[in-house]
Amino acid sequence: MTSSKEKKMQKPSVSNWFKSGDPWVWLNAGAVAISVIMVIGLLLLIAVRGLGHFWPADIVEAKYQLPGESAYNLVAERVESVEVPAVQVREAGIAIGMDKELISRTLMKTGNRDIYGSDFRWVLDDFLTDVQKPEMLFAAERHEWGNFYGYLKAVKEDGTVVAQTQDKQVTESALATWNRFEKSIERALVIHEDIYQIEKHDIGSINHGLERLRLKQRSLELSDELTPAILADLDADRAVFDQEYKVLQEQLIALYAQINRDTFVVEAMDGSVSELQVAKVVRAFRPNAMNVIDKMGFYFAKLWEFLSDDPREANTEGGVFPAIFGTIMMVLLMTILVTPFGVVAAVYLREYASQGWMTRIIRIAVNNLAGVPSIVYGVFGLGFFIYFMGSSIDQALFPEALPSPTFGTGGLMWASITLALLTVPVVIVATEEGLSRIPRNVREGSLALGATKAETLWRVVLPMASPAIMTGVILAVARAAGEVAPLMLVGVVKLAPSLPLDGNYPFIHLDQKFMHLGFHIYDVGFQSPNVEAARPLVYATALLLVIVIALLNLAAVTIRNHLREKYKSLEM
Repeated sequence: MTSSKEKKMQKPSVSNWFKSGDPWVWLNAGAVAISVIMVIGLLLLIAVRGLGHFWPADIVEAKYQLPGESAYNLVAERVESVEVPAVQVREAGIAIGMDKELISRTLMKTGNRDIYGSDFRWVLDDFLTDVQKPEMLFAAERHEWGNFYGYLKAVKEDGTVVAQTQDKQVTESALATWNRFEKSIERALVIHEDIYQIEKHDIGSINHGLERLRLKQRSLELSDELTPAILADLDADRAVFDQEYKVLQEQLIALYAQINRDTFVVEAMDGSVSELQVAKVVRAFRPNAMNVIDKMGFYFAKLWEFLSDDPREANTEGGVFPAIFGTIMMVLLMTILVTPFGVVAAVYLREYASQGWMTRIIRIAVNNLAGVPSIVYGVFGLGFFIYFMGSSIDQALFPEALPSPTFGTGGLMWASITLALLTVPVVIVATEEGLSRIPRNVREGSLALGATKAETLWRVVLPMASPAIMTGVILAVARAAGEVAPLMLVGVVKLAPSLPLDGNYPFIHLDQKFMHLGFHIYDVGFQSPNVEAARPLVYATALLLVIVIALLNLAAVTIRNHLREKYKSLEM
């Protein structure tokens, strides 16, 4: 039998439990679990709100009549429904039953902004009647003025009606008119691509060549080297460009005449009839007549358009490819710039500098730089890189372009350098940590075998520290890719006319302004004139930015893990 003293010793107590450390383990585990759940929940919310925007919603037709007002026909997509206190509705002067505490209202996308002035409106569900989903109701996405909802009445070619119907139900004439309309859209899209190719690429190349000739002539004038023979050669080259431009201009005139040939007649929800150009339509579809397979095909087509197309309609329609391209290119340039400077600084501080008070002050300064607000770096980049260095470069290397700035204005290069300066403390600290973990006997063994200090550093120390260097690069990429505030001052714009990488010499245009996903989110979310239309794209672009950052980090993590496995044997 055990004594009472032994039983007392065996009895667990709260103090012993706390001393064992188990509560802190569970507390940390709970905090991590909550954080993971919150992050996953946020990503799911962004994904549902963003990706759901591309699904073709059904178009409803209903009667809507508020108490004391006349009824009108409503044709629209349901966007979202919310419950609001009934007292708010009564205060707005709408008579509803006193027994109701909550009332449901729905945001409807009516489109037809060129007719109604606004393409969204709130309606109270209690006053919607005769809700139907006619299969012949269609939506037309347009290059301007957003979507158009209504019934197709006729299709015209050169003002002549080639197909028409008065039916709002599925009949042979209605389907024949719709098929003719789809063929007209396909024809217009093919011509639109030809026009885009000529205007964006062919004429763009000619303008680039003419600008280079102008700058060359101006440079020769400034240096007093412009002779009549050289001027004649320049004029001959310019005449060749002018002749090519005339040929392309004639092609454009013919293409515009072809694309503006077709029109279509539609009836809106208020009964008004309009005649619109087919050339203004991106796509037309009848969601009420689609099955699940058709909607899935439409969904992936819209998703691909979002990833590969240029934005339109004040960035509330179309795609975000220029922003994706600009973000990735800026991050890659920033990584190329920040890695050597950060590694060289860390190597000097750890391997060559005397470990005295001055080195300690430098380390403190580096750590403090990592906490400086990013907007401060933006102001510094604007003042030093653009106004000082850029202006000096223009005066020294590009006097022929003045007073138009070349590097004396925001651009891809200054944005990349500014973000490299912002993230270099992270790379320095991570590299120093990696260098400090390399055993001293590794260095001494290399030196004992006859290697110099530089050879030891280059062939032994840096390869072993490469995983830590990649960790610093990963942290730098993660921070730089999501920064917005400094970029607003040093090169990012709402809509860039062209990509900073193209087929015109010198191919990579570091002086050009560019688009960025982070700034695109800010612009669409807070500067858009059409808030309701822009909201889903904010979620979709935010999700895309997270995916881009994750992919960049995944690539860096893969390289780091490979280096870690490669040099693991040297650490043992």
